[in-house]
Amino acid sequence: MEMYTTQKIYRYSLIAIFLLVITSLNAQYSPEFLKYNKLYPEASRVRLYQETIITIEANKDGLEINQKFIEEDLYLNESATYNSKTRLNFSAFFELDKISAESLSYNGEKYESTAVEKYTEKDELNDSFYDDSKSLNFVYPNLQKGSKSKLEYSQNIKNPRFLSPFYFGDYFPVLKNKVTIIADKGVNLEFRKFNISDDKIQFSQDKKRGKIIYSWELNNQEEYDFEANTPSFKTFLPHIVPIITSYKIKRKEVKLLGKVSNLYDWYYSLVENVNTEPASPELIALTNKITADKKTDLEKVKAIYYWTQQNIKYIAFEYALGGFIPRESNEVFRKKYGDCKDNSSILYRMLEIAGVKGNLTWIGTRKIPYTYEEVPTPVVDNHMILTYEDKNGRTYYLDATGRYIKFGIPTSFIQGKEALVSYGKDFKIKKVPVVDAKVNSIIDNTLIKIKSGSVIGKSTTAIDGYPKIDLFHDLENENTKIKLQELYNAKLNKGNNKFLIGNFKEINKYDYDKDFIVDYDFEIKNYSKKLGNEIYINLNLNKDLSYFKTDKKREYAIEYDYKRYHKYTTTLEIPEGYKVDYVPENVSVSNEFLESNITYKKEENKVIYTHEIILNFLILSVEEQKEVNKLIKKIERNYKEIVVLIKE
Repeated sequence: MEMYTTQKIYRYSLIAIFLLVITSLNAQYSPEFLKYNKLYPEASRVRLYQETIITIEANKDGLEINQKFIEEDLYLNESATYNSKTRLNFSAFFELDKISAESLSYNGEKYESTAVEKYTEKDELNDSFYDDSKSLNFVYPNLQKGSKSKLEYSQNIKNPRFLSPFYFGDYFPVLKNKVTIIADKGVNLEFRKFNISDDKIQFSQDKKRGKIIYSWELNNQEEYDFEANTPSFKTFLPHIVPIITSYKIKRKEVKLLGKVSNLYDWYYSLVENVNTEPASPELIALTNKITADKKTDLEKVKAIYYWTQQNIKYIAFEYALGGFIPRESNEVFRKKYGDCKDNSSILYRMLEIAGVKGNLTWIGTRKIPYTYEEVPTPVVDNHMILTYEDKNGRTYYLDATGRYIKFGIPTSFIQGKEALVSYGKDFKIKKVPVVDAKVNSIIDNTLIKIKSGSVIGKSTTAIDGYPKIDLFHDLENENTKIKLQELYNAKLNKGNNKFLIGNFKEINKYDYDKDFIVDYDFEIKNYSKKLGNEIYINLNLNKDLSYFKTDKKREYAIEYDYKRYHKYTTTLEIPEGYKVDYVPENVSVSNEFLESNITYKKEENKVIYTHEIILNFLILSVEEQKEVNKLIKKIERNYKEIVVLIKE
């Protein structure tokens, strides 16, 4: 009995100690933390409160616009330390006004505040249309699991055309999100909504003391999971784009935005006086030299376009409206560098010297999902190119910011996008075509022999379109034979990881118009199997289609840079003394997004294997991914099929 009582007391003591430890651990965290840590066990943080307040006031000089942001976050795991480093972006158009940041640590009873004292300003170079961005960098002190951060800052918007979208969601839960716009009565606004369900968001509009108050609130918004290769977050995050259409000053109405024509009129006002100075004699001489032997306008355009790609280095660094106004072509020619607008400026002038008409063109990259009608503000585009229209009405989209871009195809990141094309005081909206899959081709012809279980082969791989452009950029960094061999081993891999390239020859390297061809020999050790009188070999040396099978748990659409066409032909020389005992059946699958087939043909002492793939998509929705996955699985089953050779 005494022993039983002792054991019982010991057990109760352990329970008491365990409860004491649990109570002590919980005491380190606030009730607020314990609540949300339980509600969102997978989240690294939760935004407790987010508010945006935009005030728009009219005065004798125009509009004064200020936007204030308030953010309060609670950190639910150790990633708080990583999130302690923060930065705010601003520019000449978004002038940082005031800032206050603090971290709050729970001491067992309450939160104690520690203010951020050091802020560091840095220049930020990015790919935006106006590229004078700066950042204010700071670190929240003592931020850890269970801590909170609070940030308040304000910006002055220097141009009323640059009201930014506001978002009701993020990659973490947002418990309360409120946006308020307070505008003078004479300021007219429109709001373009995207991915918003009206039954979830609370909207109100009120008038008070000569002001119109617009308010939106969305609470308890679940987090959005990050997935690789998802189209722009603008395609799924709920958001609103505010537009100031007009305002009154001294009873006079000033029209601003709301229609594409309003946006174009402003854009044109910024470029109509560019290139008014005469072209320099040096630029004229160069243009005449480049086009001297060219008989047609199309040949002249092509020659000038290639020269610009090869000789004008792309550097994006702008300030204020300089981000919208191209530099003079003489200056670009003298410096030999410029941004997208500067490249367009010199292209325009050189075509003009050659007696050809080009058109300045504004366009948004595929990161921006809006049409010009949907969002007729500077939010809709971030790039400038030049367009040329031939006598048959075909439009060529000339983007000289990159290299190796073949004349006749646009850069991959503007495929399918609307282009705002300038015709003096008039404009047209055109749509950039999506490049056909067969233009972006990888065509491989391989001859293989079996020798002591290994495969010895010779291949010719011809590459064109966007895959060629990508490879040329990779090749720029490989300046030795060993590095080139390593690159080709990775890019041209066949069979398995024992694939090894020997000698290789490059044909048409860095040529804009011709296929890039690599001739090479290779070995794959121990690739075939010999059992008794039989040899087994899998001729599916390239299994590229498997890379496009998506995770069945994926929640969002997936985006690719371009459509693709692959064709692999492998010819197996049958070893002397053997004959074909078995070849797999041919297989063919297709739908509107994907076509693929595998065929086998016996011919004298050879087996000829052909695998053709057409990937006819840029973006696949979740449902479309499922349809594509079904076909890929059918092909993958055939990737396991083997050819059997038997001794005669």
